[in-house]
Amino acid sequence: MPSYQEGSLEGLKRAILSYYPDVNIATIDKAYEFAKKAHEGQKRSSGDPYIIHPTEVAITLAEMRLDIATIITGLLHDTVEDTGVTLETIEKEFGKDVAELVDGVTKLSRITFRTTEEKQAENFRKMLIAMAKDIRVILVKLADRLNNMRTLEHLAPEKQKRISQETLDIYAPLANRLGISWIKIELEDHCLRYLHAEVYEKLAQKVERKKSERDKFIEDFIDLIKEKLEEYEIHAQIAGRAKHFYSIFKKMERRKLDFDQIHDIIAFRIVVENITECYKALGVIHAGFKPVPGRFKDYIAMPKANSYQSLHTTVIGPEGDRIEIQIRTTEMNSVADGGIAAHWRYKEGRFDLRTKDNVEWVHRLLEWHKDLSDPNEFLETVKIDLFEEDVFVFTPNGAVKELTHGSTPLDFAYAVHTDVGNKCTGAKVNGKIVPLKYRLKSGDTVEIITSPTQTPSKDWLKIVKSSRAKAKIRAVIKQQERDQAAELGRELLEKALKPYDITLRALEKSGELLKAAQFHSMRGGIDELMVAVGYGRIYPERVLEQLLPKEKLEAHLESMKPSEEEILKKNINSSKVNDSKNVITVGDQADILIRFGRCCSPLPGDSIIGFITRGRGVTIHTANCQKALDNDQERRVDVQWNKKSLTGGFGRRSVKIRILCHDESGLLAVMSQTITASQVNITSANIRTTKDKKAIALFEIEVNDIAQLARVTAALESKKGVIAVERVKS
Repeated sequence: MPSYQEGSLEGLKRAILSYYPDVNIATIDKAYEFAKKAHEGQKRSSGDPYIIHPTEVAITLAEMRLDIATIITGLLHDTVEDTGVTLETIEKEFGKDVAELVDGVTKLSRITFRTTEEKQAENFRKMLIAMAKDIRVILVKLADRLNNMRTLEHLAPEKQKRISQETLDIYAPLANRLGISWIKIELEDHCLRYLHAEVYEKLAQKVERKKSERDKFIEDFIDLIKEKLEEYEIHAQIAGRAKHFYSIFKKMERRKLDFDQIHDIIAFRIVVENITECYKALGVIHAGFKPVPGRFKDYIAMPKANSYQSLHTTVIGPEGDRIEIQIRTTEMNSVADGGIAAHWRYKEGRFDLRTKDNVEWVHRLLEWHKDLSDPNEFLETVKIDLFEEDVFVFTPNGAVKELTHGSTPLDFAYAVHTDVGNKCTGAKVNGKIVPLKYRLKSGDTVEIITSPTQTPSKDWLKIVKSSRAKAKIRAVIKQQERDQAAELGRELLEKALKPYDITLRALEKSGELLKAAQFHSMRGGIDELMVAVGYGRIYPERVLEQLLPKEKLEAHLESMKPSEEEILKKNINSSKVNDSKNVITVGDQADILIRFGRCCSPLPGDSIIGFITRGRGVTIHTANCQKALDNDQERRVDVQWNKKSLTGGFGRRSVKIRILCHDESGLLAVMSQTITASQVNITSANIRTTKDKKAIALFEIEVNDIAQLARVTAALESKKGVIAVERVKS
């Protein structure tokens, strides 16, 4: 792809004119001058004038051959957020289409959020819903993130890591889902550079060192393939390249290998004229080289969700190395490089909205949006779906269902219909009864067995893989929990009213109970009030304050006063309450009983969320904890780390880390010394070896906060023989 990344107006114009020679270039001049004036005096972290950033974003959009409205949006995308420009002004100057696009990508939020994490998740939800309405919104966002990653070296290390992790979690998978492979590859490599700097440098050195040897091999193998194809009169364009760094890194992690043990870092692409020649070329390749079993994929017969089509195979090359080969037509190659952008149609230089139908995945977003009210759950659900490859299975009547990789018959049941999933009791795959946790493979035929009395259970969340199934199961479970909470709330209020000889039914009839619900801002009225009491968000005594005369309450409380002996016992017991409670503030209160979830073991510095647990105070989870997502959001409360308490010394918290390393003599001692040298205590260590001369060490250590854990992890990763270090969450 040609590069025009000069950050200049002239570079932008050349990029546009390369595919749209009849463009009214005056509109580009006008948008550029408008953005330049709006950002006048602003600088980037590098010290460069700010206008360079939106110009380079617009150039990236032009490299994707997008329409003029999208490119103008690239120039203006930060004006509403960072300057005094309004959307009304943009609409007046550049039209409604541009104004709507700018509104779709702006990071300015007009909603009040309870936490930073919720704000980020809600912004992401808005971005994706806007994307479902107009796909160009996400393309501007991707171009914006790509330019930010290209200039990330000017930010502080903490920001570099945070932005890189977010990019790896969201933006690179989004680019992949939309089929824009060149953006996905560049984003992933930038992320590797900042998240695993030493690994990146080592890979860069080793790949460069073998460049001349690799170039000679690529040239020779291309000649060999050409010769074999020409024997059968197949005319093809053939190219070979080294895989990108992040791809090599993931392969090393997945196979637990060193760089020198990775023999398939080169991929070849064969581009032919039509589909018939694709399969013909595949036959020639398999006849000339031994194919590796299980490594053939036909994405022509079954395209990916992002419209990607190609034949993938791996063969044993002339020197015994594994070689990956992709075979596709010219049109397929265009889609593989440009993704959804390859489908753009122009009508007098304007975007044709019908092209949205090319990506079925985009439309799933609207369904998730309806099912998931909590922004964090929505974010996690989308991330699950972004990351996974797909499998294709059949219904008994031959219809194809596309599912997430690793899906089970339960996922299939929910893909057929929500009621089929909720009533599922068993399944047959290819005619044989299988357990619900069976992992489906492409080509399987699945039949679901149902029962009218069946209901989903929490255990199902451990079985299903697809975001749709998880969302549907959670919705049923949360409704069940809500019903139970409402019943409990009613019982608690009845019990609290009993000493006053008043019944709940009488208060409902008189309208007093509804007034109490309204006083506590319960939009759902009495039902919502019962749920809040059942969950422990509102104590029955607080409700009674609105229901009973003050004198009556005070008289009853006076008769309930504890004796001096009871007060003494209470004070003794209160001294035994969890010492860590003051480390967390719940709302604006620090004196609340709290527990830390064992599932995720939050550390100071982690993003956290809290859930009320009746009789056990508030349970603290990390913001991305799967178990927390399964909880009803009605029980959620605002929690933060208490900075004053942390400054005074919080004490240490236990955390587990897993280290993948070579099975070398003395390496365990080196790792132990590295941990203790970081002023970190080791409470347990367990190590086992693998068949391929590797070792997996599991350490339980005590750290002060997430920053100290990061320092230990970095110190371990720098040691020779250590391949990867990760935090373990049960």
